[in-house]
Amino acid sequence: MKNERERRVQYLLDEYPVWTRKTTAEHFDEAAAKYKERVLMYTPEGAYTYAWFHQKTELFARGLLALGIRPREHVAIIIGNYPEFIVAKLALAKIGAVAVALNTMLLEREIAFQLEDSDAVAVIFTDRLGKQDFAQVMSNLCPEAREENRQDRRPRYSRLPKMRQLICFSPAGRRYQGFLDFYQLFDLAAQVPEEELKKRQAATAYPDDVFDIMYTSGTTALPKGAMLSHDMSLRNIFSICVHRAIENGRRFYCPLPFYHIFAWNVVVMLCTFIGGSFITHPQFSPTEALELMEKFKAHELVCVPSILLAIVNHPDLHRYDLSSLRSVFCAATPAPLPLWKKAVEELKLSEIGTGYGLTEACGAITLSAPGDSVEVVATRVGRLLVPNCSGLPEFGGRNFQCKVVDPETGEELPPGKEGELLCRGNTVTRGYYKRPQANAELIDKDGWLRTGDLVIIHPDGYYQFTGRSKEIYRTSGENIIPKEVEDVISTHPKVSQVYVVGVPHEIMGEVGAAFIELKPGETAARREIISYCKDRLAKFKIPRYVFFVSAQELPFTATGKIQKFKLIEYAQKLLKDNAHEITEV
Repeated sequence: MKNERERRVQYLLDEYPVWTRKTTAEHFDEAAAKYKERVLMYTPEGAYTYAWFHQKTELFARGLLALGIRPREHVAIIIGNYPEFIVAKLALAKIGAVAVALNTMLLEREIAFQLEDSDAVAVIFTDRLGKQDFAQVMSNLCPEAREENRQDRRPRYSRLPKMRQLICFSPAGRRYQGFLDFYQLFDLAAQVPEEELKKRQAATAYPDDVFDIMYTSGTTALPKGAMLSHDMSLRNIFSICVHRAIENGRRFYCPLPFYHIFAWNVVVMLCTFIGGSFITHPQFSPTEALELMEKFKAHELVCVPSILLAIVNHPDLHRYDLSSLRSVFCAATPAPLPLWKKAVEELKLSEIGTGYGLTEACGAITLSAPGDSVEVVATRVGRLLVPNCSGLPEFGGRNFQCKVVDPETGEELPPGKEGELLCRGNTVTRGYYKRPQANAELIDKDGWLRTGDLVIIHPDGYYQFTGRSKEIYRTSGENIIPKEVEDVISTHPKVSQVYVVGVPHEIMGEVGAAFIELKPGETAARREIISYCKDRLAKFKIPRYVFFVSAQELPFTATGKIQKFKLIEYAQKLLKDNAHEITEV
């Protein structure tokens, strides 16, 4: 195993002997030229080569120029795992624009906030994805679109005054009044000579420019857009390749959403460094996942614990030929030891891996390494990404530094002590878009970013994730802000006050528990609260448990501040003592 790993790492070092700073567009152009006939993306509908993506990206970029999208303008993307997502995002890189990929599970209210907050001048969206009707959402947000003259490409919308273009991608080929069809941009490309695109790309080839604004909770309050540059992401991705010794041509099965940095950086863009490919579909189902892994001979499954559980527990698992599968990388939230052991046994794995990361650091900070035991992978989140040519001499060849501090005093703690993780470096965000106060609170003058996560750095260099120092919690890799959920539930006419906390869950990592005091004389059922949330919150934000309590049962300090750590303990006690009565909703 050691010799094989060294061979794989040497291949990467030979391919990239020195680090050359590039934009995402420049990097992809080189990858497309090198691997043009290889397949980058497999879907249930077919296979798409690097050359195909390059051609479509060039056309779409010229179409964006025809629409008047200018350098550094922000363009939102709300598309599922379709080739068109990748085409749109790479095209934005080519013209020097900024991509704002939004979570496809968001509801209308949440989408409206992020479109306005990001100052998006255009949005490229899927008409439908599962139960989500984005065509209707955009019609509601921009009702003027239905009255637009389709020849007028500079509409104005009262709710989104900076928005100029609504571009709709319909997998079924539907057309909508007031929306520009995605494929019409290929026709508009004829208005822009290829030379003009080349000039734009050259004129905006600044690797340190922001390319991604990815919304994340960060620590508390409303979601914030973390600003990430081209060079930041590319350095992190290459470091992942070296640390995990990713070989030439690896094929990943990854159902995780492209809007998330996990899928985009750790799979999609990672493939472009090693001429690899990935297999995906717009919505995960365990049966289709097994069919796709068998059909396209996946080498590695990239997932979160809930997906891994669904696959290893599939009743027909052994009917599928998964002989090509040799690795599972499962992260975003800890997976328990029994699940790892079952995965290794059922899938006949020779390699497993996990890690810790955050959007603000372009993906990964720590990763396990090939050869780590199942016990280590289940209890640790790996070590710092290994030094390589993309790193900084002052950081010992790494791209960042980390330290653990006392959350209250800020005092640096020695190995073996639990504290809040701080990180800084050239792959760590310089801040959140339009959030000067949050930037001042979370990033100090020396560039140290407070992650809000509690860890232990063990003497052997392995990191152990132990919890969160802030109120946010994470369900299957998605951060949930309790205050956002509380604000919604508090508008229910029967609710007097509500507090939401995250409680441990074996598979999801953490799930929400809502403590609700009803108004005098009112009664309510758990499902009534959940139903109310379904119309106002994305599904992953809805609490899994609902407890009705009196004001006397809520733990407040002498100054009237709720003690959420005691609510977590109370929730765990209620779940344990009343397991036979409490059902998840």
